[in-house]
Amino acid sequence: MEAVLNEYTIQVPTVDVTFFRSFIKKMGWTARKTRVSGIEKGLEDIRKGRIYHAKDSDDLIRQILG
Repeated sequence: MEAVLNEYTIQVPTVDVTFFRSFIKKMGWTARKTRVSGIEKGLEDIRKGRIYHAKDSDDLIRQILG
């Protein structure tokens, strides 16, 4: 009889990664680390409204430094 495998995606705090890796290994499961590309991160920023507008580089620096 074949086992039915389910795939889950979870977000784990950095401090708990070591614990979860050892737990997954002890259970005989497999884990994959999914990397998000820079383009995907940028598109996510746009979707969440984390964008800024500046008329030029001086304006941008003024916004950043206050």
